[in-house]
Amino acid sequence: MDKDLTAKLEAHVRGALTRSAPLRISGGGTKSFLGRAVEGEPLDVAGHRGIVNYQPTELVITARAGTPLLEINAALHERNQMLGFEPPHFGDNATLGGTIACGLSGPRRAYAGAARDFVLGMKLINGRGELLHFGGEVMKNVAGYDVSRLMTGAMGTLGVITEVSLKVLPHPASELSLVQACSIDDAITRMNLWASRPLPISATCFVGNRLYVRLSGAETAVASARRHIGGELVTDSPDFWEAMREQHHDFFAGAAPLWRLSLPPAAARVPLSGACALEWGGAQRWLRTDAAPPEVRRVAAAAGGHAVLFRGGDSDERFHPLPGALLALHRRVKQAFDPKGIFNPGRMYAEF
Repeated sequence: MDKDLTAKLEAHVRGALTRSAPLRISGGGTKSFLGRAVEGEPLDVAGHRGIVNYQPTELVITARAGTPLLEINAALHERNQMLGFEPPHFGDNATLGGTIACGLSGPRRAYAGAARDFVLGMKLINGRGELLHFGGEVMKNVAGYDVSRLMTGAMGTLGVITEVSLKVLPHPASELSLVQACSIDDAITRMNLWASRPLPISATCFVGNRLYVRLSGAETAVASARRHIGGELVTDSPDFWEAMREQHHDFFAGAAPLWRLSLPPAAARVPLSGACALEWGGAQRWLRTDAAPPEVRRVAAAAGGHAVLFRGGDSDERFHPLPGALLALHRRVKQAFDPKGIFNPGRMYAEF
């Protein structure tokens, strides 16, 4: 049931300000495992829901933060459209606000863009209890500071997202997936070679010594790329990519800590024990390892990237440590948006 709870949310934030009470922002709860634990009174945004505006001809949809992703996907599907960044849900209760706050993107991210690339505008409540509106509902509305994209991936530490406008994409005319057996080294080489050529690739994944590639676009372009790349046709293509996106694939089963490494696509395989899966042309690497967190982060940094403890493990520090200058910048941004530090304190780093 659609409901606008903006006034109620504003009042809750203002009340917390008067008490200097920290707030733990929650929606569907499907991504609560991400980041550090937050102590504070709950600010439930899940009831603030509903599609506010959808213009299929303009490829734009606007919805309140508590709107379930399933509802948004259903509305888009009726018009043969989709969320271009293919976000993971991690549960049926996933909401738009939580998805944008966590900045999560799925298999299509390296080829269509990240979540923040599709955010056109946003309404939010800042740490002064003010309702602010940034951006708009058209691609050319990008003058000034791009606060909407700054909020994307901030994990609710800068404010309460109440409404989001997104660019959407039409479903491709043709789509299929291919698979070929190879080693991880060969997979890295092949994905980087494909990236240098005008191929209609919309997803890549190396897992279990098999390299998967999805082709999307015009039928003639997909057919041509299929002949160029080779491999066997994946008959359950949608199921495979959903399993990887939602982490239902066998690779993600088990108790070993799950690390998400962000590396240059051409970086060699990391010298750590454990199982590894590659996505985004080699730029995103999932690692199941019992290696010590400092060692994982050292190896990731040496390869030119960073590491996030995504699931499991007993380390309280989930995100890659920030250099001093960058940490100081984050603190200044936090101070500007949330001067009393009431929003999700410590969710990303203990310092804010």
